[in-house]
Amino acid sequence: MSTPKVAIVTGAGSGIGRACSLALMKAGFTLVLAGRRKDALDETATRGKDFGKSLAVPTDVSDPASIAALFAKTMETFGRLDLLFNNAGMGTPAIPLEDISLAQWQSVVNTNLTGPFLCTQHAFRIMKDQKPQGGRIINNGSISAYAPRPLSSPYTSTKHGVSGLTRSTALDGRKYNIACGQIDVGNAATEMTDRMTGGVPQPRGDVMVEPRMDVQNVADALVFMATRPLDANALFLNIMATQMPFVGRG
Repeated sequence: MSTPKVAIVTGAGSGIGRACSLALMKAGFTLVLAGRRKDALDETATRGKDFGKSLAVPTDVSDPASIAALFAKTMETFGRLDLLFNNAGMGTPAIPLEDISLAQWQSVVNTNLTGPFLCTQHAFRIMKDQKPQGGRIINNGSISAYAPRPLSSPYTSTKHGVSGLTRSTALDGRKYNIACGQIDVGNAATEMTDRMTGGVPQPRGDVMVEPRMDVQNVADALVFMATRPLDANALFLNIMATQMPFVGRG
């Protein structure tokens, strides 16, 4: 009987993280659910209890000590790591670039870029040393990595950085059988995008309601990436609402 693969998902308490965690459990993974709110993680675990095994580990990805504790707990409990989904992220309010405070900027950088980097370091060390060697790391990028929205400089800058992290990890992981890819999501229907139903600013200066898609589309795409054999890698995968203003936007 094969041993279930172990996956860590950050931001697993809601939205994309919850949907992807449940989908991975259905696909046979044992899940380590990481996020700041224990009650939300427990809700994800409860929803997935009929699909597979999970462990909730409250984690703040902007805190290096909290990240270290997450990976230590994963190894203590399961002894290996096959998949890391760097999903947790945040933005700033839609305010002019010149009015963004240093604290706001640093908060987004710490969560969206430094956190995934530190998680990747921990996963890399584990995947290099375990037997069989290797594993997969998937980063949640964004369509903003290619085209920004108005008034989003901290978020957009970090998502560009995540794309560089994805490429560097994919390159440096080759000799250790560590694959790394990125999923770029556009307008998944979650609490984070509820505001789009009332209209959001466009580059022309107007406001429009933007179409969204069922978040299950993201979960299905993530499972596709996660279940490739390690000799294949989806380096970048874009999943988006068909009618959202992205292609040609601006």
